[in-house]
Amino acid sequence: MNAVDLGVNLFVALFALADPIGNVPIFAAATLGATAAQRRGISGMIALTMIGFLVFFFVTGLALLEFFGISLAAFRIAGGILLLFLGLDMTRDDFLKTFADVDPTNDPGDVRGYARRRFQRLVVPIAIPLLIGPGAISAVIIQAGEAREIGAAGWAAGLAAIVAVSVVTFACFAVSGLISRLLGEVGMAIVVRVLGLILCALAVQFIIVGLGEATNGFINLAASAPYGEGGH
Repeated sequence: MNAVDLGVNLFVALFALADPIGNVPIFAAATLGATAAQRRGISGMIALTMIGFLVFFFVTGLALLEFFGISLAAFRIAGGILLLFLGLDMTRDDFLKTFADVDPTNDPGDVRGYARRRFQRLVVPIAIPLLIGPGAISAVIIQAGEAREIGAAGWAAGLAAIVAVSVVTFACFAVSGLISRLLGEVGMAIVVRVLGLILCALAVQFIIVGLGEATNGFINLAASAPYGEGGH
């Protein structure tokens, strides 16, 4: 694998796992009544959080797991369980309503203040674990091992992929008002439920892969990787 392959693979994996497009309805519900500038402000904070956390795990993830004696298999199982509960929560009728609260103190001209208040509410679950979940963290840690072998070009390609995915996420969230108007309440509810189902399936897949690694093949490899090396 060369640096370009690493960058492309990491970008594709992070985009699929973070799924910024699928998370737009949740973000739109949580920023109900906000101006376009305020949405851009909170989108920027979320994107910067993505960059910070993913770069941190890309650079230190392997050493961090080694320091605590945590295997990647254990990390995947624990993360899968967390995602499973979140996915089940997203299939509820009232999931979007938990975020669809208009800020009563909102001043349309107060971009920074609104962004700070909404970020405190959205850091969980949108930033973590929907965007920065066990899958995304596992992906950057695995690619960090490849970058270590490639050298400086590999590290640069990995960092570029992380920044690129964060920029795409910012763009998706910044235009969430337009997307929410196009989808309507029913459309957003459907998208969120489908995303919840996908998250549940992804969570079970993480658990299966983790168990397969932890039990040294006790779980059938065909179940842990049904589509070969290309599956995420």
